[in-house]
Amino acid sequence: MADTQQAHPRAEQKASRLAKQINTFAKAHGGAEGQIAYIGERGARIVLVGEDGGWGDLVAPTYEIAQKAVEKAGITVHEAFDGEFAAKVRTGPYEWKRMAGIQIGG
Repeated sequence: MADTQQAHPRAEQKASRLAKQINTFAKAHGGAEGQIAYIGERGARIVLVGEDGGWGDLVAPTYEIAQKAVEKAGITVHEAFDGEFAAKVRTGPYEWKRMAGIQIGG
């Protein structure tokens, strides 16, 4: 029981830190929406898309912490990264070069 009590405050702190990062992103991009994806033992990935099309991501140690973080930040969370949500992402020259490099083995 002592382990559970110690883990809870740390989980709360991590969720608060992630929520602060989400809010910072949202401020810089005119607002934000997100999607949480389970990534196995590593936890969960929070994908963020700003109103200006900018995007980024954060990794939470657990899916539950990711959920708590987006709740604290107050952003809209999508079930999947598709449709209208995915269409909001704007990529720049850097991303296109990276994608081309991956395709040709670079």
